[in-house]
Amino acid sequence: MTDALRVRRRSFVRRAVGQGAPLWRMDGILLGAVVALSVIGTLLVWSSTRQWNSAEPTVMVKKHVLNLGIGLALYSAVAVSDYRVLRRYAPLVFGIATLGLVLVLTPMGATVNGHHSWIMLGGGFAVQPGELAKPALVLMLAMLLARTGDKKKDRPRYLDVGLCIVIWGVTVTLVMMEPDLGTTTVLTAITAGMIVYAGVHKRLILAGVVLAAAGAAAVWFLGLLKPYQVARFTALMDPSTDPRGIGYNSRQALVAIGSGELFGKGLFHGGQTTGRFVPEQHTDFIFTVAGEELGFVGSAVVVLLLGVVLLRCLRIARLCEDRFAALVAGGVATWLGFQTLVNVGMTIGIMPITGVPLPFVSYGGTATFANMMAVGVLQAIHIKDRVFG
Repeated sequence: MTDALRVRRRSFVRRAVGQGAPLWRMDGILLGAVVALSVIGTLLVWSSTRQWNSAEPTVMVKKHVLNLGIGLALYSAVAVSDYRVLRRYAPLVFGIATLGLVLVLTPMGATVNGHHSWIMLGGGFAVQPGELAKPALVLMLAMLLARTGDKKKDRPRYLDVGLCIVIWGVTVTLVMMEPDLGTTTVLTAITAGMIVYAGVHKRLILAGVVLAAAGAAAVWFLGLLKPYQVARFTALMDPSTDPRGIGYNSRQALVAIGSGELFGKGLFHGGQTTGRFVPEQHTDFIFTVAGEELGFVGSAVVVLLLGVVLLRCLRIARLCEDRFAALVAGGVATWLGFQTLVNVGMTIGIMPITGVPLPFVSYGGTATFANMMAVGVLQAIHIKDRVFG
């Protein structure tokens, strides 16, 4: 190829990035891991819900596939866009997500499966603003922490860190009023992880740890937690506590995972799953289906694929030069990594039970859309970095 052709090709690619990034430059490993997890999740959702309606055993899995289709469409739309636009519109995105959290607390809010965290749109459609608050918070914090410049070595200003804490406080206050302890912990992890990744001084990190410990102690000793939330921590310390009550979920989850042994009982052949002994097995406890029916090997594959997603997120954060983009990638990695830890941990008895779905695997609508859009942003960052790199 002559120098003139190289210049013309580079000019064409640069114009393409300005108008929309070419999908053929996306991170294939990241996309492959997400698709593999979605396929496995679809099978697990089908297995855990096929007993619900004997006349139409595929009704739930069809809804799940529809949600995945919408999620992939959103992923593609975001992936071909210029991620720099998100930096300008981050306050608007965050404002819309915050408005959604406020509307949940009004008569528009609805309770689904015991959680008052939804807005019913009619026609059987519902939105969970708490899930949309996760990517919105990532974008808003990245915008604030990147205001010192585009170089990764620049430390964020104390003022911007303070604003991040205020934004986190407003968000988690609205979420806790629902109340939703699981989403609160994820939002807290996102904020802490992004502030640390932004390169704040070690003294500020230490002060944050001390304040967080003091705040947690105050919440516990002042009795600010709901009785059922306290009971969940009690069940974590001793799963045999109240086996027919608060300890039931933990006990049944361990039984299901343990019964799968090395290779599992086979897809659609899990006794615990078929008998619906584990509540919410298609959402928060989807990992128990993998443990029982796919065994240790199948569960390890799920964890491995989630690990691949996290490693690709961190790789994108490490390689891109734009500070905002690096912070967004780091925030998404923190979000997905922490949520995976909590979800898997609560099913094997090392974390308290909270309503947190397993990314790309659990049944969900709003959560699926949020996860797919987050990966789409990472692909947009990766595509632009490859074009200019």
